[in-house]
Amino acid sequence: MKTLKDVISLKFKTSESEGVIFHGEGQQGDYITLELKKAKLVLNLNLGINQLGSIFGHTSVTTGSLLDDHHWHSIIIERHGRNINLTLDRHMQHFRTNGEFDYLDLDYEITFGGMPFSGKPSSNSRKNFKGCMESINYNGNNITDLARRKKLEPSNVGNLSFSCVEPHTVPVFFNATSYLEVPGRPSQDLFSVSLLFRTWNPNGLLLFSHFSDDLGNVEIDINEGKVSVHINVSQVKKNRIDISS
Repeated sequence: MKTLKDVISLKFKTSESEGVIFHGEGQQGDYITLELKKAKLVLNLNLGINQLGSIFGHTSVTTGSLLDDHHWHSIIIERHGRNINLTLDRHMQHFRTNGEFDYLDLDYEITFGGMPFSGKPSSNSRKNFKGCMESINYNGNNITDLARRKKLEPSNVGNLSFSCVEPHTVPVFFNATSYLEVPGRPSQDLFSVSLLFRTWNPNGLLLFSHFSDDLGNVEIDINEGKVSVHINVSQVKKNRIDISS
């Protein structure tokens, strides 16, 4: 396809911070990739390179944050030549692409939810999308409906389910005074804990526990935006271990 105008819209939700939402490329150096990177939305676009091989056509725009919250987010990409409107959850960002071309020339297939392995380093390092999408519309074509009715030819629909599974995890919200206390396990020589957390606050106590028999304690906290682990052991000379990340 060689297009002067494009309108691409969809909704997604995921608990993953990385993943390709859709991708297309052409033999003239054109490509368009929309992906999640570090829970932000990144649009990479190139309307082609000139015969001198200039790479100045590459344009990359980042928007949003914390998009791996398993809530629905809506995306609309509107392109007219080099003018782009990128809308995420009704927040619109306008920009012009680099380079000197106006047409997007995609010779190969367009893929949603990932990108095919092309042998290029860029395709090897990118993760496929893991989550849910709905209302995928590409230049007036309802891709979701066409895929469900198996009307996309040719197509490679691999391991899709047309329902959205809710996560089994149950979040717990803490305010500044609340805490959760659970019984420990005495006479155990192994201490193991894992958790996921999200906060806007740069400081706070995540976990504290005494070891049995007055052997010391362990503390995990956030200090100025860094996670710190403090292990105090009362019966050895070097009785404190501090790890920060």
